[in-house]
Amino acid sequence: MRDTMTGMRILVVEDDKRLAAALRRGLEAEGFAVDVAATGTDGHWMATTTDHDLILLDIMLPGINGLRLCADLRARGIATPILMLTAKDGELDEAEALDTGADDFLSKPFSYTVLLARVRALLRRSTSPTATVLRSGNIELDPVSRTCTRLGEPVSLTTKELSVLEYLLRRAGEVVPKTDILEHVWDFAYEGGPNVVEVHVSALRRKLGDGSIETIRGGGYRMLSRAQ
Repeated sequence: MRDTMTGMRILVVEDDKRLAAALRRGLEAEGFAVDVAATGTDGHWMATTTDHDLILLDIMLPGINGLRLCADLRARGIATPILMLTAKDGELDEAEALDTGADDFLSKPFSYTVLLARVRALLRRSTSPTATVLRSGNIELDPVSRTCTRLGEPVSLTTKELSVLEYLLRRAGEVVPKTDILEHVWDFAYEGGPNVVEVHVSALRRKLGDGSIETIRGGGYRMLSRAQ
């Protein structure tokens, strides 16, 4: 069973281009949408204008350093889990990072396996109230194992289809605009239009049944809660 949380959005604030690119590739392979900022200033803007499920934050950054950025986000009431990354080492650095509001600390160089385990642990902690199986009619999705069933039978979905479905299930009964889905499931690097959402919703309807997702003209989509 893969213990991933596909569909969640992570912000990586890291000025080392090679490390940032490696983190993006690895996290996207796990199904996360990933935004990357190379400066503390850009990271601050992204963290305050877009909802993220977790922030990977380097301490040594041009512009605003990671400690100041973390402290400011907490002062603004932004409670997004923060995993601090630094080339420094020692108890004082760790204590300072945690005192500014970081949730965890990892010194470079680090094992990607360990980093991913820390990411998963922080996400489980922050989403534990909603980490139960999501249901709509006869459709069920387990956010942790990333498995979907219809009428008790497994449904094979792509990573993005799972992400779109999870977002709709978490807002079941609501009219969800295409732009909301696009912003949550795709990252800043995506340059296409909202038609990509239509493509994935159409694929979900084929696999889950035509009555599973309703199109609201001019509004978006709504996951139906009645039995299919």
